[in-house]
Amino acid sequence: MKYVVFLIDGMADYPVEELNGKTPLEAANTPLIDELAKKATFGTFLSLPDGFPTSSDVANMSVLGWDISKYYTGRGAIESYGAGIPLEEDTVAFRLNLITVEDGILKDYSAGHISEKEAEDIISFLQEKLGDNQISFKKGVSYRHLLYLKGKEFSPEILYSKPDSSHGLEWEKILPEAKKPEGELTARVLRDLIYRSLELLKDHPVNRKRIKEGKNPANLIWPWSGGKRPSMPSFYEMYGKKGAIISAVDVILGLGRLGQMEVLRPEGATGYIDTNYENKARAGVNFLKNNDFVYLHIEAADECSHLGDLAGKIRAIEDCDQRLIKTFFEEYNNKIKDELRVAILPDHPVPIHLRKHTRDPVPFMVWGAGVTPDEVIKNYNERTCLSGKYIGLSGRKLMDLLFKERID
Repeated sequence: MKYVVFLIDGMADYPVEELNGKTPLEAANTPLIDELAKKATFGTFLSLPDGFPTSSDVANMSVLGWDISKYYTGRGAIESYGAGIPLEEDTVAFRLNLITVEDGILKDYSAGHISEKEAEDIISFLQEKLGDNQISFKKGVSYRHLLYLKGKEFSPEILYSKPDSSHGLEWEKILPEAKKPEGELTARVLRDLIYRSLELLKDHPVNRKRIKEGKNPANLIWPWSGGKRPSMPSFYEMYGKKGAIISAVDVILGLGRLGQMEVLRPEGATGYIDTNYENKARAGVNFLKNNDFVYLHIEAADECSHLGDLAGKIRAIEDCDQRLIKTFFEEYNNKIKDELRVAILPDHPVPIHLRKHTRDPVPFMVWGAGVTPDEVIKNYNERTCLSGKYIGLSGRKLMDLLFKERID
């Protein structure tokens, strides 16, 4: 049997007034998911336990079944591995956003989803002006980058604010601070880099051009969620399955690398609503020809939620149905004869009006060979899954359920 998880990042939501009390998932036109739901089983999964950040690294680590209390060290470290950069023991890696501030307010966590070329120019400039033998900047994708602090004196023990959860706040009131005494030096260095970036970037040619075009400038850096080198068991050790992760974003690919899975970033994968869903689906099927499991991660609904873009979120969910999942089934049925089992879920909610992650359990459905359909529930959404058979799963229980010989 082959297995696939369609992980639709940030899809879960609350009822929305503009949708007459429906959630975006309920409002979206998803004929294929609706058809699968007629023969599926349902439940909820707790991906963001108390005591850990409400972030996608924690949530996806939970979905895949790694014990976050043992293996989670911080997002920056995971993203570094996703970028193909292993960490030395004395190095702390921070996720680094290029953001927009205006009149003292954090206006945009993504600097208008800045382009690859523009971001590359800015990160190279910052490395030239601020980098040294202990401080280095590495380019990622769009607004998502990495900052490295090398030296035993640096610590990940930092209190930080997630930029995508800080829209509208005064940025100088949410600067990094030490969580413990050993983090004091690191916090000072981070604050210094932030202030220096403000001066350096205000007149950068990329930003002058973006302002002229009516786009948000990348006029500040925002380092957050630092981490040191993690160590965790391989996915194969845990489940006996050869697996791959397909994603556009480094933090998800990093989990794959750390778990010794195949990591794939197909051409056209952007981490936004313009991503190439079809290429991601084809990559998943091609991997499954000779392997067992694929984790197909889609970022678009999460990005739209953080932007407060309701129409974009609904479109992203519909594209997952009609472009990702539909293409996957067409390709799979043409190329592979093995039985198939499918799970569909988000990693966490991002309520559109809050524009940030919440800890609510997420709805999931499992369809396919060996699955006994729910006798009552025939639709997949936040409400119906609350009455599912498998409520409040956590840890590795979701993966264990997916891999059971039969799901009754």
